[in-house]
Amino acid sequence: MTQHNRIILAITGASGAIYGLRALEMLNTLHIDVHLVISPLGARVLHEETGRQPADLEQLASRSYMPDNLAAPIASGSYPVDGMLIIPCSVKTLSGVANSYADNLVQRAADVCLKEGRPLLLAVRETPLHSGHLDLMAKAARSGAIIFPPIPAFYSRPETIDDLVNVTVGRMLARIGIQNDAYQPWGQ
Repeated sequence: MTQHNRIILAITGASGAIYGLRALEMLNTLHIDVHLVISPLGARVLHEETGRQPADLEQLASRSYMPDNLAAPIASGSYPVDGMLIIPCSVKTLSGVANSYADNLVQRAADVCLKEGRPLLLAVRETPLHSGHLDLMAKAARSGAIIFPPIPAFYSRPETIDDLVNVTVGRMLARIGIQNDAYQPWGQ
């Protein structure tokens, strides 16, 4: 696996903020330079679902940015990053990424990752899905995005919700090449 040193993590306004929070905690433990962006609705869902505020998460990140700051370094392809995770990814954010509509920093940083050939993982959190959602996911995938809904796996025999969250986030990190102990590949 590739050694990653700098990752962008965005948390948007879909249910599942715990996945973004856990990804930040894991990346912090792995000593990875995390550049954090939380959308306004992401901040609201984060608080409603976890009781945490963006300031709580900013302490775990190397840098954090306001979502309207299109002058942030991560908005430029010349700024080196090893990839980006949008966890959770709302359908609105998915739509912006799929259609190259970069009117905020989350969508712009995602677009930069795609144009530079860097891994971009979208933890699309919506159900049920209609054909428009599926079309957007297919369109984003054709542009190079990794579509990774946070669907729990049970072969690890989870006993708690934390176990489910940890394994799911561990699988996400592994998918973009970040080794971690939260996810053990099948048969190991």
